[in-house]
Amino acid sequence: MTAPEARPPGTARRVRVRGGLNVSVLSWGEMTARTPLLCLPGLVRTGGDFAGLAARHCGTRLVLAPDYPGRGASDRAWLWRRYLPERILKDVIDVVAAFGLRRVVAIGTSLGAVLAMGLATVRPRMVTAAVLNDAGPEIDPSGMGFVHRFVGTQHRHANLDAAAAYLRDALPWLSLRTDHEWREMARLTFREAEGGTWVENWDRRIARGLDRGVPGDLWDLFAPLARIPALLVRGGTSNILSAATAHRMRERFPRMAYVELPGVGHAPTLSEPGLAGTVDAFIGAQA
Repeated sequence: MTAPEARPPGTARRVRVRGGLNVSVLSWGEMTARTPLLCLPGLVRTGGDFAGLAARHCGTRLVLAPDYPGRGASDRAWLWRRYLPERILKDVIDVVAAFGLRRVVAIGTSLGAVLAMGLATVRPRMVTAAVLNDAGPEIDPSGMGFVHRFVGTQHRHANLDAAAAYLRDALPWLSLRTDHEWREMARLTFREAEGGTWVENWDRRIARGLDRGVPGDLWDLFAPLARIPALLVRGGTSNILSAATAHRMRERFPRMAYVELPGVGHAPTLSEPGLAGTVDAFIGAQA
């Protein structure tokens, strides 16, 4: 058994985005001559998911990771439509502007990968390189039923250990193995409420955005990645990024780097022993 990865907590900053909502942004390290990393989490995930990656890179460059509105420590919105991806993309742009950044290396997991593509489309000079973690321009509908149920369900667990046990049972395809890893995942997924129970750390109305069904053709968003260094990461058993879609992405842009983690579903953490080295080498190659 390997020792748990050291994960500095990061510094939280509140950023006001359009509509008056406050978004919590975790930062690690300081501005240097190297391009900052902009880490974009999944649908109901938070910036804390990137603490492991940040620990490996914050010594050489600034690392940022926001909680989108409705998630984590960020404000909840009055209207559920405020949580739609096109609105979240504008929030990401506001976060980048608040930190005074002109260029970023975008690292996105799941929804974050789609947002990274969107950012490269609407701000082509801003994104100098991108890591797409287990998502692309087509979403496999076979995995969306579980996502909809998970996001829209009210979760309440007696304690952190019970929350970890629930995740271990509900998400057996993740790469996590030790009790420590599952507890950390639970801590990042749920929040402690009154009475010591642990509940979902997101606004369940986010699920209403999924009622529209699987997003249509997003290949136009993928097109800008032809001009920048890009790395595609896929969990070998992912039911969100299918093997067929990953193959089409690689056919379209043969220069795009690719790594697949066998036996792991949606989504890799980017800190797995069989993956971290490849991800870190790609990031390290970016100015």
